[in-house]
Amino acid sequence: MDSSRVSAFAAGVLVANSAPHLATAVTGRRHLTPLAGRSSGPLANAVWGGLNLAGGLVLLARTRRGGGRWGPDLVAFEAGCLTLAAWMAGSERAMAINSAPDGPAGGRPQR
Repeated sequence: MDSSRVSAFAAGVLVANSAPHLATAVTGRRHLTPLAGRSSGPLANAVWGGLNLAGGLVLLARTRRGGGRWGPDLVAFEAGCLTLAAWMAGSERAMAINSAPDGPAGGRPQR
């Protein structure tokens, strides 16, 4: 696999991971980060989300540059976003790490 596609995929993972952390920071909730653990508050999430976004943008800057359309790097970036989103949805559904323990069905959303 081309190194620009690997960078684009990793960038997609990082950019996608920044979204829930930045949303957590804006809404004042708690969400697991490696910076402060399971009880990470808005500040830790803002920092972690910002680091993920910055890292993703740096990796994107390292992909091939040039005029015109993206090409295969865009597909790799989108695959990175999709991979992270699928992992997070599945792991949250299975382990309810970030759901409130006092919420419906033990922290899991009701159907």
